[in-house]
Amino acid sequence: MDVARFVLRRVLVSIPVLIVASFLVFVIAVNMGNPLANLLLNPKTPKSTILAQRARLHLDDNVFQRYGIWISHFVRGDFGTTIGGSQVRAELFQALGVTLRMIALAALLSVVIGILLGVVSAVRQYSFIDYSTTAFGFLFFSIPVVWLAGLLKIIGIKINQAVHHTYFFTLGDQTPGLTGGFFSNMGNILGHLYLPVITLTLIQIASWSRYQRASMLDVLNSDYVRLARAKGISPTRVLFRHSLRNALIPTVTIVAIDLAAFFSGAIGTETVFGWRGMGLELVNAVKRVDVNLLLGWLMITAVIVILFNLLADIIYGVLDPRIR
Repeated sequence: MDVARFVLRRVLVSIPVLIVASFLVFVIAVNMGNPLANLLLNPKTPKSTILAQRARLHLDDNVFQRYGIWISHFVRGDFGTTIGGSQVRAELFQALGVTLRMIALAALLSVVIGILLGVVSAVRQYSFIDYSTTAFGFLFFSIPVVWLAGLLKIIGIKINQAVHHTYFFTLGDQTPGLTGGFFSNMGNILGHLYLPVITLTLIQIASWSRYQRASMLDVLNSDYVRLARAKGISPTRVLFRHSLRNALIPTVTIVAIDLAAFFSGAIGTETVFGWRGMGLELVNAVKRVDVNLLLGWLMITAVIVILFNLLADIIYGVLDPRIR
């Protein structure tokens, strides 16, 4: 019951945050440029066409009126249409599915390996493993994700050329023209996943393993852990029951925030590997000054950020009853 009330409170707090975020997103999007710029640059464009487009996009209304019109449609699931005439909702959800395919696998590997390396480094402090993971962390934490993606792409191409076989697909999220469902094309889809997932995973492991190591060291040196050892409790139980559970709480914060920030890394990675995901949609929205497409992209991102922060709060309550 306490957990349910705690979750309900966090959900209610998230609603006004989402409303404020939606308004800020709208203001940013509508002020990024003139969506009719291409029409105005063409001297052959009839004035009636320009006026009709201004009326359709409500460009003559003030920002509050335009926000009210947009949000009333958005909450009903109507994201509007792109400049090209396609439905924003269908386009973004298809791109989101492609991006989540990469992010989900990269996040899972990053969490498991990052926490494992952090715990081992803390338990074996100042050992060869600790120094090695520290060097690994500083190296990949300093490398830009776009540079690493480009490097891995070149390495993948060289390996394919050396063995005269395509083990690493370096362009696209899947081979064009495939027929059949997901499971029938799983091998092809996984082949396109290797390099992008490795790129994101290496960057995130470097960050999360360092946070987990620092948090674990704080807990291992605490009084209640020393007391547990003095009582003769087995080292394994002290490590997992008393140390790891409390050491995970600060890491959960970083993981929840960084999972939402994965989208920024995914944009660069998708651009390098030519994926048709959310990164490509953002680039297209900015290039074309497509307000509806940009609004939909930003709102989906805002919802994901808020959901992951809500998830972090819930996990807090599970890990530490004092927070509830």
